[in-house]
Amino acid sequence: MSYQRRACSQRSNANSIQPGSKGKNRTTMIYVIALAIAVIGLSYAAVPLYRVFCQASGFGGTTSRVIDPEKIAEMEAVPERPLTIRFNADTGATMRWNFRPKQKEIQLIPGETALAFYAAKNPTDEPIIGISTYNVIPFEAGLYFNKVQCFCFEEQRLNPHEEVDMPVFFYIDPEIMNDPALARIDTITLSYTFFESKDFDQSHLPTS
Repeated sequence: MSYQRRACSQRSNANSIQPGSKGKNRTTMIYVIALAIAVIGLSYAAVPLYRVFCQASGFGGTTSRVIDPEKIAEMEAVPERPLTIRFNADTGATMRWNFRPKQKEIQLIPGETALAFYAAKNPTDEPIIGISTYNVIPFEAGLYFNKVQCFCFEEQRLNPHEEVDMPVFFYIDPEIMNDPALARIDTITLSYTFFESKDFDQSHLPTS
């Protein structure tokens, strides 16, 4: 009889634990579903969030985007610090465009604006939509490399065999003179990479 009582007691205890276990499992499942939804949402927001962060901070050599005519008009040029701005062009592994800078380099002093051009051509028999990213080298110069007009992070559609020129209007902030990390730098490289739009989310984010 004592054995039967113990067995009944064990079954009773097991039954009393099950409702709590089910509740914990249900709560865990809710957390997992919520996390999955959050991850999906962040994946869709990754491109604009990364763009805003990098353009504000110059992180990873990403340049700033500035549209402030008053600031540009009030800048004081620094003729004693001439800089060489070089231009580079690349394409993603699946991008079929021909993409190149129209000038190898230009001379510029901080506080002056400059206009440069890149050329893109679709040599195929079908339309292709591309989207570009950019950075500067050395990375520390990204904080002072300001674009007034550019073709970055926006979709560009080229019809079969179409060719276009893409302008980049920019300046180097005179504040670069006060950065000891860039005191010996006299050359800055602006680099663009074009991807096919359908591959952009998977390919464009740098690791730095």
